[in-house]
Amino acid sequence: MHLELGKIKIIHKKIMLSIIGLICVLVCLLIGYNFYLGRAKQNDFSESLRGIPQYQVEIMRDTWGVPHVFGKTDADTAYGLAYAHAEDDFETIQEFLLTIRGKLASVMGKDLAPYDYYVQLFRIWDDVNEKYDALSSDIRSVCEAYANGLNLYASQHPQLLKRNIWPVKGTDIVAGFVHKLPLFFGVDGVLNRIYQAEKNPKAAQSELGFQQGIGSNFLAVGPNRSADGATRVAINTHQPWEGPMAWYEAHVVSEEGLNLYGGLFPGSPIVLLGHNQHLAWGHTVNYPDLIDVYELEINPNDPNEYRFDGQWRSLEIRKVPIEVRLWRNFRWTFHRETLWSAHGPALRNANGVYAIRYAGIGEIGQVEQWYRMGKAKNLEEFKAAMRLHAIPMFNTGYADREGNLYYVYNALLPLRNEQYDWSGCVKGNSSSTLWTRYLPYDHLPQVENPPSAFLQSCNNNPFQTTIGFGNPNPLEYSSVFGIEDVMTNRSLRARELFGNNSSVTRKDFFQYKFDKYYSQDSVLVESIHRFLEEAMSEDSELVKAVDLIRSWDFQTDIKNRAAALAILTFRPKDRPANFQYDYLLFLRRLRENVELFNHNFGRIDVTWGEVNRLIRGDIDLPVSGGPDILRAVYGRPIDGGRLKGVAGDCLFQIVEWDGQGHLQSWVINQYGSHSWKKTSPHYTDQSPLFAREEMRPSWFTKEDILKNLERRYSPGQD
Repeated sequence: MHLELGKIKIIHKKIMLSIIGLICVLVCLLIGYNFYLGRAKQNDFSESLRGIPQYQVEIMRDTWGVPHVFGKTDADTAYGLAYAHAEDDFETIQEFLLTIRGKLASVMGKDLAPYDYYVQLFRIWDDVNEKYDALSSDIRSVCEAYANGLNLYASQHPQLLKRNIWPVKGTDIVAGFVHKLPLFFGVDGVLNRIYQAEKNPKAAQSELGFQQGIGSNFLAVGPNRSADGATRVAINTHQPWEGPMAWYEAHVVSEEGLNLYGGLFPGSPIVLLGHNQHLAWGHTVNYPDLIDVYELEINPNDPNEYRFDGQWRSLEIRKVPIEVRLWRNFRWTFHRETLWSAHGPALRNANGVYAIRYAGIGEIGQVEQWYRMGKAKNLEEFKAAMRLHAIPMFNTGYADREGNLYYVYNALLPLRNEQYDWSGCVKGNSSSTLWTRYLPYDHLPQVENPPSAFLQSCNNNPFQTTIGFGNPNPLEYSSVFGIEDVMTNRSLRARELFGNNSSVTRKDFFQYKFDKYYSQDSVLVESIHRFLEEAMSEDSELVKAVDLIRSWDFQTDIKNRAAALAILTFRPKDRPANFQYDYLLFLRRLRENVELFNHNFGRIDVTWGEVNRLIRGDIDLPVSGGPDILRAVYGRPIDGGRLKGVAGDCLFQIVEWDGQGHLQSWVINQYGSHSWKKTSPHYTDQSPLFAREEMRPSWFTKEDILKNLERRYSPGQD
């Protein structure tokens, strides 16, 4: 009996070892197959490069490492721009490409699968593939040239390549714009709230998940408000300092009339804001209501049908593949359901099925509109480009060498049925709630050449863009558009500074851009005054802290000894609507910060510069400014009771045309022109200037570029 049991155990052990061996063989085969596919795709990629057109382009790097790209055609410059950007930040560009292909999880793991699902759910590639050929031939040439520039760099660096990307095509570049813009106005937050089965997924839509806590400034004065008759512009967005939404500085020049200096994101074949020889423009984020959520009435006898205009309609259902990297080269493809309704994409949750409709759904012309804006030579041509009305949001400010100032609350504002309440979910069972049109561009809130010769756009109420006469009339706009009515501290300070100076000098203009004060009318200051009136304590340390805050002059200079305690306690936001007064919360934070500062600095009156830091590599510098300050800096807590700057003032420009129309411009970057290569001399070479609030001249003419030349070459021939 014991012998038999022993034999059984031996047999059982052999079977188990065989099974384990078989599993190991299968895993090895899968890994090998994945490797084989990768090599096969790489070979296909190499073959595809043989048909790349020849481009006539030269890249001139100035002494700050900034690429000035000269080409015969606009397509030539796009090719060179792609190559230069790949040299400086290839890692981020590849992440961008994985994102728009819906392949992030296949390289970076399961946590990024929701981003891949978003690409499938919103049918981004359906729209791009269907409509790409309808774009103008010149913009298709630009996009394809940019893709070819990336492909050339990739072919030269095969050891850096990630799978599921190469070769890149012009459609990839267009898809990038289609993918990214809905995230700017918060569609990812709405999707998450539906997924979490919140009862009102739209309720917090204005709290942008993608750009939470970040604002922007556009400031301009015309000849009638300048001491010397000049036109001056500050193009000053507040973006993250690293990652796919960090600005890249470049200058592109072609013999077809392109001459643009400004900023762009990874994957963009064109400059998205900046200036040419004739005009300058910039964007700030606006917050209209651009998303609607519909609760669908589902057929009790068929979970895949919904009622619409008295009839049951079938939801369009797809099982989409999501490839996920599980371990090393081992990947698995999961399939998930996506739904589509008459309104747009839809999701199931515990409460039912909800559909989403958003501004710009089905639109792929965003890149073409930005291209036309950059090619404009005057205000009328710029307006003609804006009337393409493909970009679904962003305040847009403009100034030119003729002294014209212009602002538009650019948005695709849905023309909704005003009989319904659009602040939350609406019923999706009737075409009466299905909007298909937008407010025409010429009817949007606009300001052109106001008597004050002054414009500001700082994420604020568009009906207070200028001072005095010339603002749009708020009574002309329905509440269903959701146009914001808040005034940020930055907008208040801009109006106070420029409004009290009818003869602005160049020195004044720079000083106002770097203003470091909170306005007495700001929500933050009003909240602090209220807190000080209510604050009562017998704790001596807390009494000292309250007295320190009481002494604050509301400035954020690096030497200020009250700013750190006040800012970390009250945590001002760029949008006052997101700031809520809570005495007990502020009191708790104050106690925590007193303990934090005493522990790390041995005192509570720490200078703001000791806390507010610019940190990268070997650079660790104090910076002034703060949240919702014209000198904007947004920090993240790190060890030692300090804040590491992560967003705010980044790449920004000041552009000037003097009274005779002569152009000068200045620019600065918080780090340097090479955001990827830590060994580059341009990884942090601008940080000391940035911290000192200094700007450098942007070399715009070929003569100036050659005087300040570091290197010149042609892609593939260097």
